Amino acid sequence: MQRFKLYGSTVVRDMVEVVVTRKFQITIPKEVREVLGIKVGDRLRVEVVDGRIVLTPVRSSDALERLSTIADRFLGGPRSVDAVKLVEESLEREAGVH
Repeated sequence: MQRFKLYGSTVVRDMVEVVVTRKFQITIPKEVREVLGIKVGDRLRVEVVDGRIVLTPVRSSDALERLSTIADRFLGGPRSVDAVKLVEESLEREAGVH
């Protein structure tokens, strides 16, 4: 059995073929799942790059960074938030004090 080697974030090995099912699903080979730490329920980002399908594991820290980038783009940049003030204002609204 050939082994996968991890170089940075790239798994190198002779090509492996998988079959696309009638529901357009594939099975990621066990060796690849183990090397990349992919588990049931993990999310993968799917991209088409130069005519290839690229699957990239989505880590929670990556997801948070992308979310903040999207928020920055729509809100006009990073903003500082006074969490204590937000909570106080929320409590005042609930109590009917304006």
